[in-house]
Amino acid sequence: MNIEIKKSKKPINYIDAIKLMEMRLEDINKKDTKELIWLLEHDSIYTAGTSYNKNEIIDKSINIFKTNRGGKITYHGPGQLICYFVIDLSKRGKDIRKFITLIEKTIIETLKYYKIETFADKKNIGIWYNDKSEIKKVAAIGVRIRKWIAYHGFSINIDNNLEKYNAIIPCGIKDRGITTLKKINNQNYKSLENKLIENFINNLKN
Repeated sequence: MNIEIKKSKKPINYIDAIKLMEMRLEDINKKDTKELIWLLEHDSIYTAGTSYNKNEIIDKSINIFKTNRGGKITYHGPGQLICYFVIDLSKRGKDIRKFITLIEKTIIETLKYYKIETFADKKNIGIWYNDKSEIKKVAAIGVRIRKWIAYHGFSINIDNNLEKYNAIIPCGIKDRGITTLKKINNQNYKSLENKLIENFINNLKN
């Protein structure tokens, strides 16, 4: 499979990341280059997808970066793993729903390796954890399709600052919370990146 795996150790500027993905998309469309899976972190930033509503901003003083991915408002910051990709769906049956399901499966399988049971929800996109008192989101998904190439990606909360979400209604969902892997199970997640890539590649092959 002709996919470049990229891991960035230092935080990547959000705008720079989007530009790089869009350049890669154009190159893939011209059949000039490999597809991409890119793991990174961002410095603190609030981003709003194409279906966000201004009523979902609680703290009006925060800066919101409007982006062209699907979804609503979310927060990115240190301690959160971002997985961006540029994947050619024209090679994979042009099935968007199947691709989203593949992403959900990849995250769920990866967290199961750490003995964390999570689930997807057709009504509320993302990956969820039931901590008995409340259902909480542990991973967010936001994808855009252009020329049958999927890009943007998903994020997994490992040990990020949850107080940052108090400024917004995350993903427009009022009746569910947000959590991190460290809060669910305070264990070592250093190998999570490699496990995630392994599962993603395997699922793309199927």
